[in-house]
Formats: sequence, C-alpha cells, structure tokens
Amino acid sequence: MPRALLCLLLLLPLLASAADGVDAGPAVATPESALADFDALWMRRDEAGVQEQLLQLTADGAKAHPEDFAYLWQAARIRLWAGDGETDNEKKKALGQAAWEFGDRAARVKPGAVEGYYYAAAGIGSYSQAVGILNALGQGLESKFNERLDKAINIDPKYVHAAPLAVKGRYYFELPWPKRNLGKSANWLQRALTADPNALRAMAWLAETQWRDGNPAAARETLARLEKGSMPSDPAEERRCKAMGKKVAQEMDKEH
Repeated sequence: MPRALLCLLLLLPLLASAADGVDAGPAVATPESALADFDALWMRRDEAGVQEQLLQLTADGAKAHPEDFAYLWQAARIRLWAGDGETDNEKKKALGQAAWEFGDRAARVKPGAVEGYYYAAAGIGSYSQAVGILNALGQGLESKFNERLDKAINIDPKYVHAAPLAVKGRYYFELPWPKRNLGKSANWLQRALTADPNALRAMAWLAETQWRDGNPAAARETLARLEKGSMPSDPAEERRCKAMGKKVAQEMDKEH
C-alpha cells in the first residue's frame, strides 16, 4: 500500500473521534503527518487514554482493511502491550488471543516478515499466562508458540530490542517443573543482551532468572544495569521495564 494512502487511512478514525467531541490526541495537520502522529501515540501509550485510542484505531483499521499488513501487526502489537500490563486474567486472555490472531493474519499477508510471527508467538505466551501454563500445555500451545517464535528468531532475532530472543529466554523461565530450565533462560536472555545491550526487558527478566537460580548478587548487578539503562526510542517500554525491575528488587528484599 502506498505510504500516502496508509497515512490517510490512519488519519480517518482520529478525525471521526474529533468530530464526536472526543479528544483524539495531537492535532493532525495533513494526511502525510498521520503516520507520524500514530507513532507518536505509540510512544505515549502508557499515558491515560492513549492505549484505548490505539486499540480502537487499529481495530477500526483492521476491520476496514483486513488484508493490510501494517494495520494487522500494529493491532497485534498494541494488544500485546495492553495484555502485558493487565491484571484481570479474563481481559489478559482476550488480549493475548487477539494479539495471536492478528499476528497470524499479518504472517499470512506477509510471510517473510518478522512482525506477524513474533506478535503471534508473544500473544500465545500472554494467553498462556492468563489461562495458566499447565492449562496451556494441555491445550497443545507449546508447539504453536515455538513454531512462530522460532520463525521470528530466524528472520530477525534483533527485532525490537532482541525481543524474540528475550521471549525465548522467558519461555524457559515460565515453564513449570520439570520443564523449567533457568540455565537456558539465562543463556537466551544473555544472547538478547549481546544482540542489543539496551534490551531492558531482557535485563529485567534476566535479573529474575538469576535470583530464582540462586544468584542474588548477579541479579542485583543486572538490576543496577537496568536502572542506569535508557531506551530513547521507546520511553514507555523503558518505564515499564524499570517498574518490572523494581518489583523484582522489592520481592528480593522481602526474602532477606
């Protein structure tokens, strides 16, 4: 799809919301600026109301243009983000399943791209957390998850701060005994940090893995590295990852 047409399609839902008297975020001056404004909303997605705007915008776009790759993977991306921060398991389950489905649709439209496979795999992971890992294993989701994630790793392991590698590491952490393997978890997370030293989510997950593997000193070092780290390209993700690190530190403090 030509860039100008995609920009126009992204602009239309924002204009419709503004016409109804709903705050649609930053004013959009021209159709050509719409994509930049969409990206700007993504950068602010942890602010009040912005996540909901992005969920609605991508839902409308994917419904109107069901074969548009950009809408599909962006719809998966925002649902993964929303599910990652959701404490209600029913809502998390629905968001994870939606991210999985939108990711699969994106992969069918553009099978050579990393986005569809990565967000489908991560969506399965989020769905599995919501329904319980043992339940997810019983549903046969492990093979579905790994099939998609391995494709993402093969296409682009460095995608969004080495997220495919980091998710693989977290997979070995999340598995129940006897499948759980903290050594493999740490190895994959270290691979993510080698690929991208600013992979803050990999740092937060690595610290938890190190702690649970009986190495609190290494965990503290990783948490200190996380606190000093920065992610100018994604400040919302930086804030979330540092909050994750603080939670791990608080849990460690409770045990000592």
